[in-house]
Order: sequence, then C-alpha cells, then structure tokens
Amino acid sequence: MGKKTKAIKRKELEKVNKSPFSPSQIKAFIDEVKVEFTKIVWPDKKTTLSLTGVVIVFSILASAYLGSVDMLLGKLIDSILR
Repeated sequence: MGKKTKAIKRKELEKVNKSPFSPSQIKAFIDEVKVEFTKIVWPDKKTTLSLTGVVIVFSILASAYLGSVDMLLGKLIDSILR
C-alpha cells in the first residue's frame, strides 16, 4: 500500500473512533448549531400576537366546554346514585 492510501485509511479510522463527547466534536456541533440558527425565520410581532390570541381564545373555549361536560356528567352520575 502506498503512503496515500494508508493516510486516507488512518483518517477514516480516526473519524469512526472519535467519541462524540470529545472537545473537537463538541466544538463542531456548536458551530453547526450556530449555522442552523442563522437559517431561522422568526415571525414578526403582529403574527406572534395574533397567534397568541388564537391560542388563548381556543384554551378558554376548550376549558369552558370540558368544564360544562364535567359538571353535566357529575350531576347525571350524582342523580343516578341517589
């Protein structure tokens, strides 16, 4: 085998045998995270507020519905058990 093929095989083995918790691997991971963070498109303030409002209204409606069903079923079971 030539020097070139030995060097390539050694590099491949180093890549396979590297621990994911080694400092170089952790640094590489953090660098990749930074690159991905630059790709994020955040919503504007108006969109965020309107979607927050939708979530709050839906939560109120769902809690009112579930509370009323719970109360009705509780009264029904209470009347059956008496």
